[in-house]
Amino acid sequence: MLKKLLLTVGGLILLIGILASVKFAPGFGQFSAMAAQGAQMVMPPEVVTSAPARAEVWENTLTATGSLVTVQGVIVASEVAGKVVKIAFESGATVNAGDLLVQLDTSTEEAQLRAAVASTALAKANLDRSTELLAQKAIAKSDFDLVDAQYKQAMAQADNFRAIIAKKTIRAPFSGRLGIRQVNLGQILHEGDSFTTLQTLDPIYVNFSLPQQQLSSVAPGSVVRVKTDAAPDQVFEGRVNAVNPDVDPTTRSVRIQATLPNPAEKLHPGMFATIEVVLPTRENVLIIPATAVLYAPYGDSVFVIDEKKNEKNGQLEKILRQQFIRIGGTRGDFVTISSGLKADEAIVTSGVFKLRPGMSVTIDNKLAPDAQLAPTPDNT
Repeated sequence: MLKKLLLTVGGLILLIGILASVKFAPGFGQFSAMAAQGAQMVMPPEVVTSAPARAEVWENTLTATGSLVTVQGVIVASEVAGKVVKIAFESGATVNAGDLLVQLDTSTEEAQLRAAVASTALAKANLDRSTELLAQKAIAKSDFDLVDAQYKQAMAQADNFRAIIAKKTIRAPFSGRLGIRQVNLGQILHEGDSFTTLQTLDPIYVNFSLPQQQLSSVAPGSVVRVKTDAAPDQVFEGRVNAVNPDVDPTTRSVRIQATLPNPAEKLHPGMFATIEVVLPTRENVLIIPATAVLYAPYGDSVFVIDEKKNEKNGQLEKILRQQFIRIGGTRGDFVTISSGLKADEAIVTSGVFKLRPGMSVTIDNKLAPDAQLAPTPDNT
């Protein structure tokens, strides 16, 4: 029994020795062969997109949001009561100052005016006779004063009827574009009833606010650029025409108004707008796409693409070098670099989170991100 056990153990030891020699023997063992292949294997280069760090001159601007308001705008209403007998405008029409809008019934006032005109003529004739008699001292001065007062009262009565007729003839107070008509023929308008709006659209104002610390940078005449989603592909340029003399004690901001030409009337009162105030100074900056920055708690960095000679095959390769940087301002899809990079240095612009220093890369910019200073992404 013991002899069989010893033979079995000896056979197992022999089998293990044979297997170990096959797997681990130097030069021809399987694991030795795998290790040799691993030592000879070279990782393929990583495909990246790249762009050079670019030196530019940027305008200094202040950004704000605001609202568009009309230079002149009113709700057109009736000053006196009356029945509408004529409507002389269409909704949305452009009118000039003095154009007739609505005519109220003036038949009663016109009849009263004719009577007042006749009374005025009679009073004038009496006054002329009294003047001659007074010169001849044929009447007392008190009688002349009474006739003179009667003439003036008759004139005032006639002027009163003319004023009522004028108020019932409603005209455009200034040139502009009318709103939707809210009156019909035969309708009785009461005092103060409105029937349309009138707005001057060219030029137009934009009102916005800036913090008090930026007040010294803005003055009447400063250039402003305005954008609105009603015309997303167009920038409207104007100039500051007024700066409020007081600062809001709650927000510590100051209200500013700028005037914009609006010949095509694409801007309308009440619209929301984004505003850029262009400052007179300019700044030399070094910019890179924001996608090139690897953000980290210990410091922001980029991967610079250097060319080095491969010691084995003698060919030039593109090798990554991690470079820590300091970021300045931002504009659109770009950030400015205050230190850490030089102009024209090539950097990786996408997928930086999967890279490491010393990696070999190849550049393919077919799918490079389209970085823009003023991006306009689609509203999805």
